[in-house]
Amino acid sequence: MAKLMLHGDLDHPATLSVADLRAREQHRAAVTFDCATNGPQHHVFEGPLLRDLIADAGPAFDARRRKDRSRFLIAISGGDGHHSVLSWAELDADFGDSPVLLATRLDGEDLDEAGSQLVVPSDRCGARYVSAVTHVWFGALAVPGAGM
Repeated sequence: MAKLMLHGDLDHPATLSVADLRAREQHRAAVTFDCATNGPQHHVFEGPLLRDLIADAGPAFDARRRKDRSRFLIAISGGDGHHSVLSWAELDADFGDSPVLLATRLDGEDLDEAGSQLVVPSDRCGARYVSAVTHVWFGALAVPGAGM
């Protein structure tokens, strides 16, 4: 069964299976996006919100300080060789409030063997959709020499 590592600046890093993700509250997203090789795609994904997964893992920021939260990034890697980066501000309810999923089901089919899929419903192209997610890294932007 496929697993992913949730790690980085978190109090509770974890290794999670698709079944572990399915045990969380599931959200549904019917999406249409353009695929460079296959044209328009129409799918229905189900899975937990990425922001809930990270929030429960204890992100290392001061939740009361918006500017502190806005400097955190999320890097996602997949077994398909694709990688994507999101900002925490895109997901945070005080900022973009984007319902990004780690899908456990695609068009009614379980993804247990294939692995979860990153789903960014607001994207018009599928470039940030990552299949067979293996790593979700969460961390702060640190500019060299900036004293952060």
